[in-house]
Amino acid sequence: MKSADKHSKIIRAATKVFAKKGFFNARISDIAKEAKVADGTIYLYFNNKFDILISVFEQEIGKLVEQVSALIAKEDDPQKMLEIFITRHLIEMKKNRNLSEVIQIELRQTNKLIRDYRNNNFSEYINIISTIIKKGQEQNIYRKEIMPGIAKRAIFGALDEISRIWSLNLDTRYTVEEAASQVTDIFQFGIMQQPGRE
Repeated sequence: MKSADKHSKIIRAATKVFAKKGFFNARISDIAKEAKVADGTIYLYFNNKFDILISVFEQEIGKLVEQVSALIAKEDDPQKMLEIFITRHLIEMKKNRNLSEVIQIELRQTNKLIRDYRNNNFSEYINIISTIIKKGQEQNIYRKEIMPGIAKRAIFGALDEISRIWSLNLDTRYTVEEAASQVTDIFQFGIMQQPGRE
């Protein structure tokens, strides 16, 4: 019999195993062992390893969407909203290195099953950035010629690279706050409306 508790337990175990062994080296039996369930139990909840990866990604990113959306909803200033998104993302990635690792596996996954999976929380998550850019353009804060679709990928790419340093446990001298401040400044000044350019 299925249970929500067991489903969550498997997701948590899979996040840990994928981060530790890498997606390709991880086996269903490794996940079952980490979750303390029988191998067959995994198949009651998931079709295969790719299904588990997508579920891990969806569940964890879904939580981020909720957190970030709630914080941004309290703000009217697009600059402040962008700063919140950048800071929150980096805080979460440094705090949960397993999740950071899994995000990187998923984003770089070339398998057709993953590529065909487009209607997901990740799209919703990075679309928060393009929504902020559009809002800033409407308020004449951000330059009109900036394409929100390109801006969101550039910003997320920068955040992903900083997160990768932490997930690899590479020695860095800067704090989350310093990294967030630097990334925010680089992009804010890059997309901001300049006097006389309207």
